[in-house]
Amino acid sequence: MKIIDLICTPGKSGFYFDDQKAIKMGAGHDGMFYEGEPVTEGFTSIRQAGESISVMLILEDGQVAFGDCAAVQYSGAGGRDPLFLADDFIPLIEGPIKDHLLGRELNSFKELAEEIDHLHIEGKRLHTAIRYGLTQAILDAVAKAQKRTMAEVIVDEYDTGVEIKRIPIFAQTGDDRYLNADKMIIKELEVLPHGLFNNVEEKTGKSGEKLAEYVEWLRDRVLSKRSDESYNPIFHIDVYGTIGDFTGNDVEWMVRYLKELEEKAKPFKLRIEGPMDVGNREDQIKILSLLTRRLDEEKIDVEIVADEWCNTLEDVIEFAREKAGHMIQIKTPDLGGINNTIEAVLKCKEAGVLAYCGGTCNETSRSAEILVNCSLATGADQQLAKPGMGVDEGYMIVNNEMNRVVAIANRKK
Repeated sequence: MKIIDLICTPGKSGFYFDDQKAIKMGAGHDGMFYEGEPVTEGFTSIRQAGESISVMLILEDGQVAFGDCAAVQYSGAGGRDPLFLADDFIPLIEGPIKDHLLGRELNSFKELAEEIDHLHIEGKRLHTAIRYGLTQAILDAVAKAQKRTMAEVIVDEYDTGVEIKRIPIFAQTGDDRYLNADKMIIKELEVLPHGLFNNVEEKTGKSGEKLAEYVEWLRDRVLSKRSDESYNPIFHIDVYGTIGDFTGNDVEWMVRYLKELEEKAKPFKLRIEGPMDVGNREDQIKILSLLTRRLDEEKIDVEIVADEWCNTLEDVIEFAREKAGHMIQIKTPDLGGINNTIEAVLKCKEAGVLAYCGGTCNETSRSAEILVNCSLATGADQQLAKPGMGVDEGYMIVNNEMNRVVAIANRKK
């Protein structure tokens, strides 16, 4: 089966592009807007509409395979590629990239995806968002050519040996961390609520007191509202480095604080994502490794999730090798080609570290569905409900695709 044409359309993503640096510097809210001027290159305002590009591959039998190019909410932060705007990149995809793909045989997803992921145009590697969407489309095309699910293609080509079955789903509250947590409790998500604690003064508290109060509220809310005692979600809260901000990145102070949070979360297990951001990969790995080790030594049952400065496959491998966190968030658009996401999950499992197939609220329904196939095929420990911050929509998309793929795979047995 060959590719005979390529078409692009601009699209909107499920959330927004936000200037993380400006927000952490104290930008105020005005409804859905942020007040003040952006500080990250490429932004025209602190918050602006998220964009995507659908890449459609026309196959010689008339089938259409497609994937969506998308970038994370906090583009340009933490060592990531710059802002991704559709008008800037469609000419590149419909020009030299299209020329490169026309007439190609769809014999192997892995081989063609790796080729595209390392492709250079005019001496430059493709933006991560382009590699992300193109490889999604290639996976869909190979699956259509073989009349199988995308997950089954991955299991075979990567010899994962994984049984295709459900994995835990994790959703994000956004700033509406109370009402949206209620939605998660009603629908009994396995992991919740994210929380978006990305500002010390406004959200986490100058000594972490606001975050601690929220953990207590969440514990009491689950205990009082769950339908029965069998529902025991994991609490996973992303603090965007703010614990490090108010502790001055003092590891022992962080250990004591996380011990307090552990007690407030009981009887539920607690994960803390991105406790600090020290500004570069090497130091981030060192301090996360030390914090992870100290929590284990003190037998504090709080799992650390690595995020910032863990952006590429090489980063994931290094963080996992150094045990810089109990769990690694594989922020799927940041890795470029989805072949890298597949490899990243497998490398985490080899290193004995939990693999969280994440991404961003700023993706699309299509990228979410395709990444569910990657998670199922590799046996990831957790899958993000995406896109958006409304909970219901992202959870519906991921949950329903997961159930469909599992049912189809089991039918063939």
